[in-house]
Amino acid sequence: MFIRKKKNRFGSTSIQIVSKDRRRYKVVKTIGCATMLHEIEKLELIGKQEIEQMSGLEQKLFGFDKDEAIEQAFAMLENSNIRTVGPELIFGKIYDYIGFNKIKEDMFRHLVISRLAFPLSKLKTSEYLYRYQGIYVDIDSVYRFLDKLNDKLKPEVEQISFEHTKKVLDGSISVVFYDMTTLYFEASDEDDLRKTGFSKDGKHQCPQIFIGLLVGMEGYPIGYDIYEGNIYEGHTLLPFIERISQKHNFSKPIIVADSALLSKNNIQTLEANGYEYILGGRIKNESEKLKKEIFSHTFTDGKIVCFPKQGSTRLIVSYSANRAKKDAYNRERGLKRLEQKIKSNRLTKASINNRGYNKYLKMEGEVLVKIDYTKYEQDGEWDGLKSFITNSKLSDEEVIANYKNLWHIERAFRMSKTDLRIRPIYHRLRNRIEAHICIAFTAYSIYKELERVLQAEKSTLSLKKAAEITHNMYQLTYILPESKQTKTRLLKMDDQQNELYQIILKNF
Repeated sequence: MFIRKKKNRFGSTSIQIVSKDRRRYKVVKTIGCATMLHEIEKLELIGKQEIEQMSGLEQKLFGFDKDEAIEQAFAMLENSNIRTVGPELIFGKIYDYIGFNKIKEDMFRHLVISRLAFPLSKLKTSEYLYRYQGIYVDIDSVYRFLDKLNDKLKPEVEQISFEHTKKVLDGSISVVFYDMTTLYFEASDEDDLRKTGFSKDGKHQCPQIFIGLLVGMEGYPIGYDIYEGNIYEGHTLLPFIERISQKHNFSKPIIVADSALLSKNNIQTLEANGYEYILGGRIKNESEKLKKEIFSHTFTDGKIVCFPKQGSTRLIVSYSANRAKKDAYNRERGLKRLEQKIKSNRLTKASINNRGYNKYLKMEGEVLVKIDYTKYEQDGEWDGLKSFITNSKLSDEEVIANYKNLWHIERAFRMSKTDLRIRPIYHRLRNRIEAHICIAFTAYSIYKELERVLQAEKSTLSLKKAAEITHNMYQLTYILPESKQTKTRLLKMDDQQNELYQIILKNF
């Protein structure tokens, strides 16, 4: 006797026990029919146990000694009995805890958890779900889902993330951090979204998009937006903040952003709309009078000096000995690179610009490019100095402390680009690109929550290690021969896996 899988007219599969006698096949018993892969495999397992019983092997089994009984039991197991459940066990729990389970889309859950466990292309994700989870997801159905995802789910995803961030921050969001990054595409053709522009990744020749991200203290996500690749990022700040504020109905927070968003127009617009802000300053762009006033002070490590500007705005300048060492090291390294290029005759008139350390170059005559060592030495006066522009009522120390938290949003971009592999983006259509970013934003929210509990529990596990060890957390599914009950059992975990699992059980 053997198991036969028979395809039915309407797409289902029947599982039958078939015998062969005198070259004729006879259906002994039909176990059932199903459409989903895991249901079909379950029926196959039941059928095989039926054959064992019919053949009298089960009675023989209990006559064996313990070793033989165990060997016989394991001999009946197949790959289909074992599933990788770590990603769902760990990330799925956090997904539910944050509130993303309110989104009644199984496909969305699969894509988000797959992004956390195995950040691959959508095609590879489809293969992963089938191979490791026993979930058959047709790639065409994935793309159809992406086509409708962003407009439908982005507002709900942002709302859930905001509510969770508010909960983590004890119900108060008084300071927010805004920054932008670029994501480039390998393809050279542009469209209405993918445009060539200034690239923070240095891929100026590639079409790109901008992503604006808003987070609370410690990098907990609030919202995001996507912009054309050639937009000036300074124009995105206020519309983004206003949209988020109106949507979530929270009072105007203090906005913290880096010097890329420092412009006279941005400052005037923020003040006109009643916002307080902390922006990274560009101390070298200040007036000569103010620069002389700054250098009239003797700066020692940790010293902070405040200079009033127009209205309620003030410039705060701080000095750090460690920053001075780093600035000097970077200038020296940049100078050495320029000297090497000079020796190899790789610098031309086109190299003279204000990008990085090219500002130390000067041209003599028509074609001779030399290094301006005087300018290099003069630049050393600024080593260790950092400025901040604000109209907030916070103390100078509080302004600097809040600005230092901006690294969390930079880390959020770094995590998204590395751990979650938000790029490369294989999509070309706008709605699919936006859906991809929505999935990555949701995955980051879960990743950030896992980081929080690992730190709270003083775990030795890193985020990356925690994600890796979920790959080998398995569950065994079997059917009891007498009662026909289907049972599942988690296989024994190693010490690190058990530590992570207990943390999840305790907190979620």
